Amino acid sequence: MDMTGVKLTELVEAAGCAAKLAPGYLSQVLSDLPRVDDPNLLVGFDASDDAYVYDLGDGRGLVGTTDFFPPMVDDPYLFGQVAAANALSDVWAMGGRPALALNLLCFPNCLGLEVAGQILAGGADKCREAGVIVAGGHSINDHEPKFGLAVTGFVELDRMLANGGAREGDVLVLTKALGTGILTTAHKAELLDEAGVKVATDSMITLNKYGAEALDGLDAHAATDVTGFSLMGHACEMAEASGVTLEIRAGDVPVMARAREMAQMGLIPAGAYRNRDFFGPRVEMSDDVPLDLSDVLFDPQTSGGLLVALPEDEAAGYVERLRGLGQPAATVGHVAARSECSVRVTM
Repeated sequence: MDMTGVKLTELVEAAGCAAKLAPGYLSQVLSDLPRVDDPNLLVGFDASDDAYVYDLGDGRGLVGTTDFFPPMVDDPYLFGQVAAANALSDVWAMGGRPALALNLLCFPNCLGLEVAGQILAGGADKCREAGVIVAGGHSINDHEPKFGLAVTGFVELDRMLANGGAREGDVLVLTKALGTGILTTAHKAELLDEAGVKVATDSMITLNKYGAEALDGLDAHAATDVTGFSLMGHACEMAEASGVTLEIRAGDVPVMARAREMAQMGLIPAGAYRNRDFFGPRVEMSDDVPLDLSDVLFDPQTSGGLLVALPEDEAAGYVERLRGLGQPAATVGHVAARSECSVRVTM
C-alpha cells in the first residue's frame, strides 16, 4: 500500500494486460487502417508482430514499440517494475536489443506525488537492468493510474525474429510459466495472500532479456512474447503468420503454483473470456484437457515469457540454459503442417 493509504488496484476496473481491448474489437479497428507501402518497413502490424522494424540500410533495423496499462499490484514501485519489464519485452521478442525508452504515465490527483515517483523509480530500475536509457516521457492526469514505456531498439536483420518464421518440424519452447492473470485476479479478490501472488509478481518482473540472450548461437526461426492475448492467442497469431499449425501439449505447459486451483474457484479475468471468444474457434482443444487448465491457456499474461520456435536439435539445450538461469522453461509442443485449425491442444 502507498503512503496515501489508497490501494492502486482499487482505482482500476481492469489490471495489467487484461485491460487490453478485446482482440475482436482490435482486429476490426486495425483492418480499417490504411496500409503504407514503404519497402524499408520490414515489419508493421499486418502479422500481429510485437514491434515494428524499419530497415536502416546498414544491416540493422530500428525496432519500436509501446505498452502501458493499469496496475495489477498495489505497490507502486513493483507496478513500475512490471510495466517496464512488459514494455521492454517486445524488442527482445523481435530478436533485438532495447536501447532507449520514454515514460508514459497517467496519474490521478487523488494520489500523492511520492506514489508517481515510486512508479517511475520501479520502471527506471528495470530499464537500468536492461541497459536501457530513459530519455524522457509524458504524463497526463487520469482517474486511473497507468504506466508503461515507448521503447526503441535495434536488431541485426539477419537475426530478426517475427511471428511468421515458424517452420514445420520446429519445437516450441515457453520460457515462463502461465497464470499471472488468474493469480492477480484472485489476489485482488482477497482470496490469495501475498505469498500466493508472489510467484506471479516474481515472474512479471523477470526480464525477457535473459530468454533472448540464451538464444545466442541458436537458429531460432520465430518468437513472440505471451501477453494479454494469452498463450492460445499468441500461438494462433504465430501459426497464421507462418502458415502452419502449432500443436501444444497442455500437460507440458508450465503453470504457476495455485493458478489451476484459483481457476477452479472461478477467479478468471474477463480478458480470458474475451480471448476464448475470439481465438477459441481457431483452437482445437482435446476433450481430455481439464477446464481449469484450458482457462490457464486462455489467461491474459502480463509480462509473460517468450514462445520460441527453433529446430528440434537445439530446443533441449535452450531449455537447459534457461533452467540454469532459474526460469521454468519447457518444450510445450511442435510445429506441424497447416491443417483446419491454427492451434491443436492435447494432453
